[in-house]
Amino acid sequence: MAEHKSPGAKPAPGEKLQKVLARAGLGSRRELEEWIAAGRVKVNGKAATLGARVGPQDKLLVDGKKILADAAQPAQYLLLYNKPLGEICTRNDPEGRPTVFDHLPRLGTARWVAVGRLDINTTGLLLFTTDGELANKLMHPSSTIEREYAVRVMGEVTEDMLKAMVDGVELDDGPAHFNDIRYAGGEGANHWYHVTLQEGRNREVRRLWEAQGVKVSRLKRVRYGNILIPSYVKMGKFIELPAADAKALYTLAGLRYRPTSKPLDLKGRYEARRRGDKRIAPPKDRKRAERPATEPRTTRASESPWRSGAGNKKR
Repeated sequence: MAEHKSPGAKPAPGEKLQKVLARAGLGSRRELEEWIAAGRVKVNGKAATLGARVGPQDKLLVDGKKILADAAQPAQYLLLYNKPLGEICTRNDPEGRPTVFDHLPRLGTARWVAVGRLDINTTGLLLFTTDGELANKLMHPSSTIEREYAVRVMGEVTEDMLKAMVDGVELDDGPAHFNDIRYAGGEGANHWYHVTLQEGRNREVRRLWEAQGVKVSRLKRVRYGNILIPSYVKMGKFIELPAADAKALYTLAGLRYRPTSKPLDLKGRYEARRRGDKRIAPPKDRKRAERPATEPRTTRASESPWRSGAGNKKR
């Protein structure tokens, strides 16, 4: 096992350990760094260290299971999941709450990695991949990939409030802003807006609105980069991303797309179907919270009253 030497020395041959493990589909780089720090990974019989580099000659063990350092690129599967209310984005919950991983198709040696997270009260588009390197690239702050959310708010919203959220608001963890805000209809005290931003900090959309004294009553992610939720994918259902969309995501991340010839086994009630499909019923204790609300009307970008950037250019 080769490790980093002094700052002035040339890097040791091989690849970073967490990159090799991510490529094998074991998780995201961040998650695998935590595994290494926790002592779950061994290289040539010894506990691995952060910064280690490995090559084809090295013997890797993760939780006692053998992993090939020179393994071929795993199948690059990508799923789009329409997350319902009440599910959390962790694999195991001490409280026994349902998770977004519960209904995904089973894999062999690889595992599903979520591209980002949505909190328990947020619904909508969530991507999963078996390629940890792709997940890392898409989630990294430097990617500046745009996310779009449909937001239902309660309370009066003024022009000054909209302008403030585009210009920038100081939150507890630093400044934040929306790229643009589009009004999408509503009645009474409830109104819908579509907002976009290029980062995924914890509860950032909610906190920006709350900073204006407005309560968010519904929040749904409807777009991630170039990926939209097809209308037939009901809540609690998933689809495998078409090859064209998968390739576009890899291009967006600056990675090479290698389509797999082995299809996923997607049989089951959680795979979305184009006709006659029904949404998955939410947990019983959350049926009241999941009651459908009036959906926002479709708007064009030109209807946006506020957009960041000079010239208020359309995308």
